Amino acid sequence: MEQQRKVRAEVKLPLILIHTPFGLDFFDRVAKLPGAKAWSKINTYFMPLITVLAVFLIVGSLAVLFSNAEARDAVEGVGLQGNLLIPGLNPYLPITYGWVALVITIIIHEAGHGIVARVYNIRVDSTGIVLFLGLPIGAFVNIERDELNKATLKQKSAVLTAGPLNNMILAGLSLVALYLVLSTLTVAPGIPQFGVAVVSVNPGSLAESIGLSSGAVIQEVAGQQTREVENLGEILRANLGQTIDIKWVEESGQAVTRLATLPEAVEPGRGVLGIQVTPLGEPGQVLDNYKSFFGTNPLAILLPPTLQPGVVPYSDLMAPTYESSIGQAWPIIANMLFWSWFINFNVGIFNALPIGPLDGGQLYGALIEKRVKSQVLARNVAMMLTAIMVAIVAASIFLPYVL
Repeated sequence: MEQQRKVRAEVKLPLILIHTPFGLDFFDRVAKLPGAKAWSKINTYFMPLITVLAVFLIVGSLAVLFSNAEARDAVEGVGLQGNLLIPGLNPYLPITYGWVALVITIIIHEAGHGIVARVYNIRVDSTGIVLFLGLPIGAFVNIERDELNKATLKQKSAVLTAGPLNNMILAGLSLVALYLVLSTLTVAPGIPQFGVAVVSVNPGSLAESIGLSSGAVIQEVAGQQTREVENLGEILRANLGQTIDIKWVEESGQAVTRLATLPEAVEPGRGVLGIQVTPLGEPGQVLDNYKSFFGTNPLAILLPPTLQPGVVPYSDLMAPTYESSIGQAWPIIANMLFWSWFINFNVGIFNALPIGPLDGGQLYGALIEKRVKSQVLARNVAMMLTAIMVAIVAASIFLPYVL
């Protein structure tokens, strides 16, 4: 049966699959390049390394959740949707950066499978792009299953490993590029070196009435410096019913002082000014600390800029405090690189897990079939391995809601 060479649409609402011949031609051209076969052989041996890293991270997160109540509270506060790599559903995954990075991630992943399959003359039935309600969300590669199953274990390993390995390579390159961007940063002149940053202002609040806006940094209340969120709350509550000075620095760098008459009392659990705030890290220290993550605490770079904006230099909160030799677009570049790293890394390690339909599950299932003579026993062992891994992943997701 010849490979499909016509453009056609396959509707599986809400998904639309656009089959095109362009990917097939591209795979064939790349598969014939010098070094393609050598690279495919290298792919053969990397799946176990990615799997070990994935299991290590999941088991490590379980250990932290078991021992740290604050970590459980933080995860529970994000919600279950925080486990989804779907822009718009995950509250901390920005739609624009997340969507672009996700599309690139899936294309790179699927292209890896297709190219290595063609290196070993395994037929690719079709390839194309996936649309969700008309928007592109990724790509697909349909490899002829019978031919893949007839391939040697090493060839099958190379084909299945190519997707996750491509993701891990792109994640690494994005991370290196991100570090290079951060190396161009310097603290902008006139930036406040301490204070409490305003994330948002409630409509009709006292803060709105005196002109406080998001992005402002509150530095002094009633003659006392505000360096911590708790410090701000304590000062405000100690002056209820009083008219006090509030000094802050606008996002533009302009210093502002306003008089504010505080209410006589506030309900428990409610703020006085009607604002959401976050601590403002000293810009130079924040930059140095973040860059040190690359050497001393690499797991900290998994922290999204939308989750802890006060400690990430390219977050919306901290980006205005820096200048870069590459121009004003540096925060866009940095965020794109971060989400490219973050999504590729997570997609890569997830697909390497020994779970049935995933790339890792298919490879380890094939390995078990080769080592175990009884097909029934081999199938049962593979199913047990999948069940154990699914249970571990589920525990890491639901543990904060159980304990």
